[in-house]
Amino acid sequence: MKKIGVIANIKRPSVVEMLDRVCGWCEKNQIEITFSQEAAEFFSSQSSKKIKNKPIPQEDLWKNSDLILAMGGDGTMLVTARAVAEHGTPILGINLGGLGFMTQVKTEDMENSLDRIKNKNYKIEERLVLKASLVRNMHYYALNEVVVEKGEISRLIDLHISTEKEFIGSFSADGLIIATPTGSTAYSMSAGGPIVNPKMEAIILSPICPQSLAVRPIIFPAGEVIKVKVETRPEEAILKVDGQMTCAIKSGDEIVIQKADHKVNLITFPERSFFEILRQKLHWGVKPKAGS
Repeated sequence: MKKIGVIANIKRPSVVEMLDRVCGWCEKNQIEITFSQEAAEFFSSQSSKKIKNKPIPQEDLWKNSDLILAMGGDGTMLVTARAVAEHGTPILGINLGGLGFMTQVKTEDMENSLDRIKNKNYKIEERLVLKASLVRNMHYYALNEVVVEKGEISRLIDLHISTEKEFIGSFSADGLIIATPTGSTAYSMSAGGPIVNPKMEAIILSPICPQSLAVRPIIFPAGEVIKVKVETRPEEAILKVDGQMTCAIKSGDEIVIQKADHKVNLITFPERSFFEILRQKLHWGVKPKAGS
């Protein structure tokens, strides 16, 4: 590891302190550091410390980085993954507050975690990415989920689900979540979908408030190509990707969802298992204390 790139959520209260600390660690360990454009401009306006390297737009940060630090919450991780995942650059998430399900490292452990990476005491965990394509030759990539949902008018939309080989079924609902195992603990879980170990490769379909009680979440092998045809009233439906990108869908549009050709490489440490994070952050399987 000779070069580190940094993408940060500048709205987090502790971001200036953390950027200053990572600069100090890099200087001490003779590691080259490059900030994304947004992080550099904010840091320069808030700190007396000068940035040596010229900042780079976050979508180009991978060109000058052996590792990307995503400093913020899960939203920052999703932004970082979208910017660099296609190029295979490993990502380390530093949690600056909030739930931070994907950001493994606490602020107090940042320097120690960087030391461990420098000493090659870490693991790379590959995470499945979904590719969503519209008939209008538009493509989107999702680490968490692709969501098809009704627009602002409170009317159900009709969804017709099929694979390349067969028709699966039709139903009316507020929408449909197509999630990765990484995204199974996000919106999909809130809609009643299953929790799936992120090391697995699967595509999870979770209906949002379906009209029929018989319509339940379903899991497909990652190799399947899922087709979702949308029928709406004159109003348009909406396609959302990782809760951060949106696109209007017209009645009759078909969205094709499949496994992407690339994966997201997350840096993890052996002692932080998926189930430990479930217990700590979602309190899964933790018995309540008496009187609480």
